[in-house]
Amino acid sequence: MTDSPPDLIDRLIVPLDVATPEEAETTVALLGDAARFYKIGYQLMPVGGSGLARRLLNKGKKVFLDFKFLDIGATVEKGVASAARLGGDFITIHADPDALAGALQGRGSNERLKILAVTVLTSWNADTLKAYKIDMSVHDLVLYRAEMAANAGVDGIVASAQEAASIRARFGHDLTIVTPGIRPKGARTDDQKRVVTPAEAIRAGSDHLVIGRPILNAPNPKDAVRVVMEEMTSALAEGEG
Repeated sequence: MTDSPPDLIDRLIVPLDVATPEEAETTVALLGDAARFYKIGYQLMPVGGSGLARRLLNKGKKVFLDFKFLDIGATVEKGVASAARLGGDFITIHADPDALAGALQGRGSNERLKILAVTVLTSWNADTLKAYKIDMSVHDLVLYRAEMAANAGVDGIVASAQEAASIRARFGHDLTIVTPGIRPKGARTDDQKRVVTPAEAIRAGSDHLVIGRPILNAPNPKDAVRVVMEEMTSALAEGEG
């Protein structure tokens, strides 16, 4: 079951999808106290991402290790064990029962590191599933894989806000929902296909929103964060009203 609702500042996760740790740290410094939760993925990990993660954690930041592990359980177990020693708050594993079981074993007694199952990438749509000969709608596939995650006993899932309401209705607050593919009003969708605004995602039941390019590419990233926070605050207030 999920913990208490996250603080507003922790609902926003900023992906550090940049070329070097130095550039990432420049971004973190620029955002200052406006953001606290950062995602480190494939682009940074081979060029010093682990050291960056430690430095961010030492500064009191939160870190999402977006590794999307998918392998046999024993291999995933070892990878997650290494990540647990590194530190962090979230780590992603594809929604495969053997991989998820290995991840739980690898985490061991580390209560801080939450394991998230990746359901369906937000760049996928019905045409993608047809190309892979998956005879199921995106919505149903997300729910099917969320069921896998719940049965495995992991902490949460990564899913589009377009499926968040159904996930929340089915599982209550047993699963934390982390949602990428968020675009504030007026922002470009880029390569994302199942996109929503921050307010729509919060209303649908998402706990954390991953928002990258609309912030990183903004003329003033700190102002872009402020706009997102205002959208989330408004949506949360509606839910309490």
